[in-house]
This record gives sequence, structure tokens and C-alpha cells, in this order.
Amino acid sequence: MPTFSQRHVLLASLVIVMGGLYLVLPLRLLPSLLAGLLVFELVNMLTPQLQRLIAGRRARWLAVALLGTLVVSVLALIFAGIISFVLHEAENPGASLDKFMGVVDRARSQLPPFIDAYLPASAAEFRIAISSWLGKHLTDLQLMGKDAAHTFVTLLIGMVLGAIVALQNLPDPTQRKPLSAALFDRLSLLVQAFRNIVFAQIKISLLNTAFTAIFLAVVLPLCGIKLPLTKTLIVLTFLLGLLPVIGNLMSNALITIVGLSLSIWVAVAALGYLIVIHKVEYFLNARIVGGQISAKAWELLLAMLVFEAAFGLPGVVAGPIYYAYLKSELRLQGLV
Repeated sequence: MPTFSQRHVLLASLVIVMGGLYLVLPLRLLPSLLAGLLVFELVNMLTPQLQRLIAGRRARWLAVALLGTLVVSVLALIFAGIISFVLHEAENPGASLDKFMGVVDRARSQLPPFIDAYLPASAAEFRIAISSWLGKHLTDLQLMGKDAAHTFVTLLIGMVLGAIVALQNLPDPTQRKPLSAALFDRLSLLVQAFRNIVFAQIKISLLNTAFTAIFLAVVLPLCGIKLPLTKTLIVLTFLLGLLPVIGNLMSNALITIVGLSLSIWVAVAALGYLIVIHKVEYFLNARIVGGQISAKAWELLLAMLVFEAAFGLPGVVAGPIYYAYLKSELRLQGLV
């Protein structure tokens, strides 16, 4: 019977795990992977807290039940919001479009003429342009609908798999076969990289959203300025802030554009405030994320750039997690 050295086992486990991580992107399974890892981590975080009240494995089962209830509630709220929006549009057709055109009209006087030429002159013209675009891209929209359904299904499957894995009993480490032990070590590093990146980014996004909300909902109203779409901008700031580095740039651009609807000076003030905030957050980012994986902001940005070029938008999301895992492996082997 052939014998394998520890190095052979390590290389085999690396090939299996990294090959699987590579296939996740072209097979469009990234939502499933992230959802599974998130549920797995949340169960492991909730279980110790619940074990103070309930002994044994029932605490882990309760954690899964609570997460399941939370997921169903969130999905129900999302569908209720969509239905409410559709009913509102049915009762007040064009209301959202008229509100948007109001912002465009106010911004028109603040923008250079070459940009103004590309803006719709009226809501009717904008509606015609949208209808024309929809007619030309109907096939693309159908594909987008299929992709959205695929993403939704894979998310649910990933959550279920994460919950199932979290409920499993871990075997005794001394009883594991060499390859099983090596794979367990690889996956432990992947889970740790996910935890370091995602939960750190959530903290950063919450801080960014809090600072932005103070500016939009408190500072500007105190100065007698009411920015349109304030609540929407705050929600988008949090969601976009979950993307490392690039998310802040996108949210800043949106807030600045909306600020132009009032005046060029409001836009400049908003942009200046956000730049100052993000200079402070740069150090927080380096402390929170960089401290977790010993990586600087430019390293994460470079990883996102390479993965985006290779895999598109999913690569932007996967890049920091994959890079954090790779760096963990290299650090474990004493190479960096």
C-alpha cells in the first residue's frame, strides 16, 4: 500500500480546496458559498449565547430555528415591499418617475451643458426612452430574470447547507484520516478568512452609514437644507459599504449627484464631508480589516481588480475573501 508524506497530503488538500474555490465562480455558485458560510458562522456565534439558557445540542438547533425564522421574515418583508411598491405605482402611475425627474430638473442648472444634453427633457421623454430601451433589451432582461431566480435558489440552498453543516457533530481530531485532517485545516482557514473580511466589513459599513446618516439627516437639516431621497441614500450607503473600498466611492458619487439637485455648493459640501469621513475610516479600515488579515487597503483593491477582470462583478465580492484565505495559507507555511 503506497505511503504519502505530510507534504503530499498538504498539496492534495490545497488542490482540492483551491480547485473548488476556482470552480465556484464560473459555475455561479458564489451566492450559495457565501450564504452557507454566513449561516454557519451565525449559528456558531449564537450557540454559545443560547447554551447559557439551554444545555446540549438543543441550543444549536434553536440557533438554526431562529436564523430560519429571521430569513423567512426578511424575505417576507422584501416581497411585501415589492408588492407595496407595485400597488403604489398602480394607484399613482409615474409618481416615482416624476419624483426622479424633479431631482434631474433641479440638477440641470448645476451641470455643464455637455452633460445636460444627455438628460431627458421631461418625464414623458424619459418614459419613451425607457420603453425603447426595454424593447431593444427584452432578451437581456429575460436572461437577467433567470439569473436572479438562479441566484435566489442558490442562496436558499447555501443557507440550508450551512445550517446542516453547522448541526453536524465534529469528529475527534485524533480519529481523522490524514487527508480529512488536512481538508479540515484548509476549510477552517477559509471560514476564518470569511469571518475576518465579512464581519469586519459589516462593522465598517455600519460606521460609514452612521456618519453619513448624521450628515444627511441631522447636519444638512440644521443648515436648512433638505436633501431628496435621504432614506434611500442611507440604505444604499450601507449596502454599497459592504463592498470593500469601491463601495464607498459608489455611495459618495450617488450622494454628490443628488446634492447637485439643490446646488453646486451642497454637492461640494457633501463631497468634502464624505472625503473627511473616509479619511478617518481609512485608518479604521486598516485597523479592523488589515489588522485581521495583515493586509493593506491597496492589497485588497488589487485583489478586487484582478478578480473583477477575471470573473466580473462576482470577482469583486469574492476577491477580498479569496485573498485573505490565500494569505492565511501562506502565513501558515511561513512564506509571508
